[in-house]
Amino acid sequence: MHIVPTLSWALATDPVEALDPRLATLLRAIGANGSLAAAVLDCRMSYRAAWGLLREQQRKLGVPLVVLERGRGARLAPAGEKLLSGQRAAEGRLARILAGLSVELTGRTARRPPLAIAQLSIAASHDLALAALRDALPAEVQLALDLDFMGSLQALEQFAASRVDLAGFHLAPSLHDAADPAPFRRLLHARRDRLVRFVDRDQGFILRRGDRARIRGFADLTRKGLRFVNRQRGSGTRLLIDRLLAHEGVEAGSLAGYANEEFTHAAVAATVASGAADAGFGLRAAAVEHGLAFVPRVRERYYLAVRAKALETAALARLLEALQGAVLGRIVGRLAGYRREGAGTVLGVEALVA
Repeated sequence: MHIVPTLSWALATDPVEALDPRLATLLRAIGANGSLAAAVLDCRMSYRAAWGLLREQQRKLGVPLVVLERGRGARLAPAGEKLLSGQRAAEGRLARILAGLSVELTGRTARRPPLAIAQLSIAASHDLALAALRDALPAEVQLALDLDFMGSLQALEQFAASRVDLAGFHLAPSLHDAADPAPFRRLLHARRDRLVRFVDRDQGFILRRGDRARIRGFADLTRKGLRFVNRQRGSGTRLLIDRLLAHEGVEAGSLAGYANEEFTHAAVAATVASGAADAGFGLRAAAVEHGLAFVPRVRERYYLAVRAKALETAALARLLEALQGAVLGRIVGRLAGYRREGAGTVLGVEALVA
């Protein structure tokens, strides 16, 4: 039996009043997905239960934890950000201690040799496989990923400023007119940085099932007056959407809902599934997960940017082992539209313009 100690929070009152242990998980999912509807799917909670949990914990703390914005999904309020930041900091500082205790307790029954847990911080464009990898790695290869989802450009800016160990971003090399590596290339240094191939994945229109046969391009959306849900400015998918619009000669302003933004692929799919929008643009896997139709447009490549010198560390060795082995293989096998050929291959940054 594997026994794992966990971290919990409580108000410093008399008597001590514990916060719901599900709160940190829910806040983390909201921060990652940018949508309460998508977050509850990750947490396997009902929308009503999640909203009730937030309302009760906000009552206890006396401050809002989440901000819900019409047309823009959900985001963490300053207090929610601070609480989640404290959770991550505490987990980071206690990771080795808690891992050691769990190995010791397991060792009494299974007699496994202890292995120190390693840590990596990643700023990354939203990806379903990367989120699943984060959850799988601690048990598989004793590696903890401190993962923050944000736009591709923002992630690379964090990496360029040395605030994180890796940055995740994506390009569509199969569609040259819509794949412009220049914004990404400017944030990378040929001598200092390297690229690690992660996954290839399908992006396209996410639609209600009855609309699949009618939609092949953005012009079809405007002609039929369908409501669109966009991705946030600065995300890799938003850059792709804007370049596809320009390529097709479609004015962004003619697209109903262009200003309505969500922060993740899951949130876009959840918005279409809820009926709040008729169409979105995102991953095939997100469409399939929500029972929606999908019209493929591009096969894109997801990279992890890393410092060349970091490749010599034990943490990166464990990550590459996971990418090249069965860990990522099992994850990709569950996600529609994903491929892992070349995963874990290290490339120079010039690969972006090859």
